[in-house]
Amino acid sequence: MIRAVLTTVLVGIALAGYSQHEVYVSTTGSDRNPGSRAKPFATLHKAQQAVRSRHGTVIVWLRGGTYYLAKPLVFGPEDARKPSEAVTYQAYPNEKVRISGGVPLRLNWQQGADGMQRAKVRPGVLFDQLFVNGDLQRMARYPNYTPTAQFFGGTRADAISPDRVSRWTDPTGGYVHALHKHEWGDFHYRITGKDSQGQLQLEGGFQNNRRMGMHDTHRFVENIAQELDTLNEWYFDKASQTLAFLPAPGVDLTTALVETPQIRHLFEFRGTAKTPVTNITLAGFELTQTLRTFMDNKEPLLRSDWTTYRGGAVLLEGAEHCRVVDCYFNTVGGNAVYFSNYNRNNEVSGCRIVKAGASGVSFVGDPNAVRSPSFEYNDFVPLAQLDRTPGPKSNNYPAQCRVYNTLMHDLGQVEKQSAGVQISMSQDITVSHNTLYDLPRAGINIGEGTWGGHVIEYNDVFNTVLETGDHGSFNSWGRDRFWHPNKKTLDSIVATQRELVRLDVVKPIIIHDNRFRCDHGWDIDLDDGSSNYHIYNNLCLNGGIKLREGCFRTVENNIMVNNSFHPHVWFTNSDDVFRRNIVTTGYFPIQVTSWGRETDQNVFLDCASLTRQQQAGHDLRSVCAPADFVDPAAGDYRLRDGSPAFATGFKNFPMDRFGVVSPTLRSLAKPVPLPQLIILASGETDKPQEFMGMTIKNLTTLGERSATGMASETGVLVLDVLPQSLLYEQVRPNDVILACNRRPVANVRDLQEARMSAQIGRDFNLVLFRNQQKQTVRVLLK
Repeated sequence: MIRAVLTTVLVGIALAGYSQHEVYVSTTGSDRNPGSRAKPFATLHKAQQAVRSRHGTVIVWLRGGTYYLAKPLVFGPEDARKPSEAVTYQAYPNEKVRISGGVPLRLNWQQGADGMQRAKVRPGVLFDQLFVNGDLQRMARYPNYTPTAQFFGGTRADAISPDRVSRWTDPTGGYVHALHKHEWGDFHYRITGKDSQGQLQLEGGFQNNRRMGMHDTHRFVENIAQELDTLNEWYFDKASQTLAFLPAPGVDLTTALVETPQIRHLFEFRGTAKTPVTNITLAGFELTQTLRTFMDNKEPLLRSDWTTYRGGAVLLEGAEHCRVVDCYFNTVGGNAVYFSNYNRNNEVSGCRIVKAGASGVSFVGDPNAVRSPSFEYNDFVPLAQLDRTPGPKSNNYPAQCRVYNTLMHDLGQVEKQSAGVQISMSQDITVSHNTLYDLPRAGINIGEGTWGGHVIEYNDVFNTVLETGDHGSFNSWGRDRFWHPNKKTLDSIVATQRELVRLDVVKPIIIHDNRFRCDHGWDIDLDDGSSNYHIYNNLCLNGGIKLREGCFRTVENNIMVNNSFHPHVWFTNSDDVFRRNIVTTGYFPIQVTSWGRETDQNVFLDCASLTRQQQAGHDLRSVCAPADFVDPAAGDYRLRDGSPAFATGFKNFPMDRFGVVSPTLRSLAKPVPLPQLIILASGETDKPQEFMGMTIKNLTTLGERSATGMASETGVLVLDVLPQSLLYEQVRPNDVILACNRRPVANVRDLQEARMSAQIGRDFNLVLFRNQQKQTVRVLLK
């Protein structure tokens, strides 16, 4: 299909009087050849030199095979092309082209008496990762890797305990990996030795912009010789240049392909705003085996939680009209695609990004383009010294770029402070028709308001925030120029100088027609100061929508399944609007005394919730309507004709446009898990209800009271717990639930509402009555 399109383009160019060329590269070619189909070049670097001397449009055809790059292919201003002379580096039709940053190793393996396979490695080879027959193996680690473990593939509190460290002869060169103390990302440390008291000496811990130290429990170590004790683990002894490996049964190392990454980047576009790299496309490659970059992740990104490493398998800086098309990023060690500083009209489309060590696609501008920047949560510029000029100081940032029709999953394999798409200090970035899932943190993250104009549309984002906490499938901050870490001071700034809010987010950010599901946070989470958003036509399947303090947000015509609206610590003059949305239950406000410009004309699926809201003086024109969706079991949450909801002005929006559009990517994508619709029980019903894999009902009869030993007829009686329920090991039939997340539970409705409000973190507590006494259990959400 791609070649047909390109052929049409080339014919058009030829008819217009422009020349066209084809250059060929093959793993069996020679750089002494002319680069023709019959006599191809051997390397991309040679093809690049040849292209520079060719006028007109050029296609560089790469024949099938693996191309090992000893250094990145760097496109500079000398490679810039006019639109009529664009160049495409492309895989030959129906041939698999693999671009690797590794080297293949020919090793003479010897099996020891301990069953370990060992081999000498030639000097100069880096050992950061090991691939055997294309599959990533594990550095020797403690605890051993367990694919079902929630954090890092397994963590232990004693990973760096004195007892554990005493077992290690010399841990120098090992690593400590840990979650942030509050689970807001991760930290990584290189072990430089241990002192005379046996304490580890570490360097690192700079990978999060809020440096509060590592988590007490969620940590592990790797690259320790004495921890090589299970299948698929390896350790490289630098002193003896010896690789030790415990292969899985059936792996024949005498014939296996053994590879190890050697470089961080495969392709680099390096220009400037004055002399950009232009009109170059990469198409159809598998890109794989780049070095991990977690120890290079040091640069703070303004006042978000993020730090960054400016690099990826493909790095673009100073590029215009360049594209990465139909590429498969397979287990790269860090970011897949990184747009740094000046970029205009570039695109990632039709790609598949799987098992990246860090983020999928990142857009990060130059901090020097920011007026009055602050870099850590507690930093601020005094108002008297604030530059009050709107917008950026320079053009050194990404703008008018797009991520389209790209499938991303299982990212953040190493770095948990990562996302499918990360945007910081950029403008007018479009994220459209992508499918993102199985991510440790947010699917799409906007680090701050600078400089707005982004459009987030038609994406399918689910199974996110799997290894961190207090985030959403979409996550943002707005700690821009106006923001202050002291809430009292911040309130006074916004009360008297609200115009400062839009100094950086000069254009509205639009989020529309997406499907979000977050089971460990909010579906849409606008955190600290996020301002100037228009959010409409989104289907939120679990976590609802949260707006923390900020201004100028309009949230309308969204559907919140099994949840509601979460306004937190609003400003008195926020000018926020929440209207014509469908919510399952009442709102969950935290310290909200002023409800913005408008909170009305919404649709409540539960009449009691609407009554409570109206008794508080809100939503006086809102209505209660039945959950009369067309086909929720199939994901169609359009309302049927005649619904009372339409009286508010709510309008149905399409339910078949979420996610990737190409048939191939759609066939590879995992389907979103659709929730069972929760219809809130009335306080009096005795009908059994399904809840988180349990069958429950109100405790209402004298017989139930007698059977459970309860002193009164209150609480929620557990009738059954399915083995697949998250509560299976903690809750038993005949238990009575009396509280959930510190909220009293008198009936099923109380329990349902308490669960919907439990959006911060990933666990909640249940108070049970069992065997004549109360006990508390902690439920871990996975």
